[in-house]
Amino acid sequence: QKYLAVIAAYDAEFKSWERRATKIVRRYRDDNRNQSGSDSSARFNILWSNVQTLVPAVYSKLPTADVSRRHGDNDQVGRVASLLIERALEYEIEHYPDFRATMKFAVQDRFLGGRGVAWVRYEPHVVREQDVPEDGLQITEDSDDEELGATEAPEQADIYEAPQDESVDPTAGEVEVQEEIVYECAPTDYVHWKDFGHNIARTWEEVTEVWRWVYMNEDAIIERFGAEKAKSIPMDSSPEPLSGRGAKQDASQARICELWCKTTGKVYWMSKGLPDFIDERDDPLGLEEFFPCPKPLYSTMTSDTLMPVPDFVLYQDQANELDILSDRIDGLVKALRVRGVYDASQPALQRLMTEGDNNSLIPVDKWMGFSEKGGLKGSIDLLPLDVLSNALTQCYRAREDIKAQIYEITGISDIIRGQTSASETATAQQIKGQYAGLRLRAMQEEVALFATSLLRMKAQIICTKFQPETILQYAAAMQMTEADQQMIPQALELLKDDPLRSFRIEVAS
Repeated sequence: QKYLAVIAAYDAEFKSWERRATKIVRRYRDDNRNQSGSDSSARFNILWSNVQTLVPAVYSKLPTADVSRRHGDNDQVGRVASLLIERALEYEIEHYPDFRATMKFAVQDRFLGGRGVAWVRYEPHVVREQDVPEDGLQITEDSDDEELGATEAPEQADIYEAPQDESVDPTAGEVEVQEEIVYECAPTDYVHWKDFGHNIARTWEEVTEVWRWVYMNEDAIIERFGAEKAKSIPMDSSPEPLSGRGAKQDASQARICELWCKTTGKVYWMSKGLPDFIDERDDPLGLEEFFPCPKPLYSTMTSDTLMPVPDFVLYQDQANELDILSDRIDGLVKALRVRGVYDASQPALQRLMTEGDNNSLIPVDKWMGFSEKGGLKGSIDLLPLDVLSNALTQCYRAREDIKAQIYEITGISDIIRGQTSASETATAQQIKGQYAGLRLRAMQEEVALFATSLLRMKAQIICTKFQPETILQYAAAMQMTEADQQMIPQALELLKDDPLRSFRIEVAS
């Protein structure tokens, strides 16, 4: 009940932010238009344009790990250890696509709703072998001991220690069960901004509980918690669609909360439909900051709340004016057509506008009477287009002015958008580039710090949970020099005992 109250307080506090973020995402996707097509108003999706410009400006390529000795002294064992962990991180980042997708979606969420979240975990894949003595049948069972979220294999406190052999009496016909890790990895999961939460706090340093909601089908529930507990877990949920709670949902999954409490040092799994915890465990990862997620990527923040202000909110009034002007421009363009009236007694005049071609003449009956009435000028009158064209020109100018206001608010100059004027000097362009770089540099540093925190967590999991053989395989230790290979045993011990205090793990610039 204590943690359910914390979750309820978060839901009440961040409800308005979630509604706002949902509207922004729908506007980015242009889902506000009527799906039937009856809404024909024209819009200028400046939000999509800005996000597509800023995301590659602050995150354009996959991060590269840079591991070095913290103090740079002449420690050859430390050099080999940093080389091992750097190469292992490189393999993890490049071989598994989860890190690439997580970074992409987290950065995108930062520029839409204002918060991007990622989650790390340890995933060992275990093979269980049941050996029957004296010509018995050997049964091998593949098992994926992936916990919900970032946990290690059940009852497996130290991965470096070999499983304890249970002595059995061969004459008794008992079965000895051995476990062997086939391979292991440290995935990085993307967490949707609706599925993440924390206790109410002013700054991230004051946060003591974080959680994420995970949707699991029946097979995953049985594999993770067992068939007995699976019977009591309600299977009545699914990820909420973007259109809202009133939309039709396929309620065939269980919504499980994985909550990490720094105060108690434990991890809890719960469901709102159950009075007790589904599972409860001590700190399974032993990370330096305890939480399996770094500080989220935030947009505009203040020191009195962790509720971010999305960037679009700061220029939404100008964006609405832009839509109004775009709709008026569309109407003026449609109205900018040659239209007029003509003398009904001369039906040939209608053919003049529809059939007339270059060097073509259309005959007119009773030419003398037609010429006495003033000829063509006296028999046809066209709607003047100068008023419409002037209004259209003014709308175009007003739209450009509003776009300039938006770019001034967001800091997106024409240099970043790849546009410039031929009359500008190189010095003027350099000044604009430096001005834009000042605002972009802060965003780039935040993204780099976010990626660095993820790499540090992955490095801790690799050092403390992975088997030495796995680290050597990931790092391709056989390709290292013979002198470095001789120091590998000492380097592995150094990584296991002190993975972060002796090394500096950063994102390569």
